[in-house]
Amino acid sequence: MANELVKLCGVDIEIVLFSPTNKPFSFFHPTTEAVIEQFLSPNSQSSEKTADQTRNKVNQLNNHLDAMGKRLEHIEEIECSQTLIQLSQMEENGQRSKCKSIDQLNADEITKFEAWLRTTVSTMNYRLEKLKN
Repeated sequence: MANELVKLCGVDIEIVLFSPTNKPFSFFHPTTEAVIEQFLSPNSQSSEKTADQTRNKVNQLNNHLDAMGKRLEHIEEIECSQTLIQLSQMEENGQRSKCKSIDQLNADEITKFEAWLRTTVSTMNYRLEKLKN
């Protein structure tokens, strides 16, 4: 939520809070130093210039991180598709349907099945995170 406030309104923000178990959490944008400097010297031109430079750098890094996340998501989708294709090919060849239990799988089939399971779990976790947000 604080990150969205920063993006939508272009504000500098510092939040420090404690959980019920006294565990501290904090969020600073653009940096702790920039927010404190602006708080201590609100009319200072140098602190405003430094904050602008820092904000621009943080925004560039956030954009880069978002792009990397999208690339990773695309790669995961490709891997998932490849695994599903492999499994459907196994099924078409009658390999998968012959196996009634995991004990009947050979090493190659176990490796493919394991890859499919990992991809499925990763996809499910990603989807859950999207639904929570």
